[in-house]
Amino acid sequence: MAQPRSNQVPPRWRKEVERVLITEAQLARRVRALAREIEHDFYGHETVVVSLLNGTVMFLADLLRHLSLPLRLDFLGVSSYGDGLESGHLIFTKELRLNIRGRDVLLVDDILDTGQTLARVLPKICALKPRRVKICVLLDKPARRVEKIAADYVGFTVPDDFVVGYGLDFAERYRNLPFVGVLHSHIYKQACKKVCRK
Repeated sequence: MAQPRSNQVPPRWRKEVERVLITEAQLARRVRALAREIEHDFYGHETVVVSLLNGTVMFLADLLRHLSLPLRLDFLGVSSYGDGLESGHLIFTKELRLNIRGRDVLLVDDILDTGQTLARVLPKICALKPRRVKICVLLDKPARRVEKIAADYVGFTVPDDFVVGYGLDFAERYRNLPFVGVLHSHIYKQACKKVCRK
């Protein structure tokens, strides 16, 4: 039996995922390249990697495997997508445990779209007086930006599609896809109808 090409949606997901936007191989290459860029900029300094939960988990794990910097890792829990459709009120669900005062901080997030999450997170981080903060995101979606936020390291710039996979979810599903795909519009439109009826 012929194997599907890497840019084809596996049969199991075709009713829900319209197309593969970024393949597993493209993700692997770009994450390695991002790690090289970060190592160049942070060389010689112990770095605290602060990752935003939960969407960063797969990206973060792969990125860390390619970083040979001395680093410490902590997580900041944020929740802003209650129904999976629109960005809502941001809630901090986990605070930092490590002291970042005077340290270099690499802030890792899965996607930069409206910028509202990072617009709330950055002042919180900066109030702890790190030496410097740099932002690394897997995906940048500038078409949706409402806050003046830019990332220092960007994996991929993507169009204004509903993307899932490689840690990104819709209603806590699809995080385990090994690629970044575009969700069929009927999936989130159905969810919107259910939410609107409540």
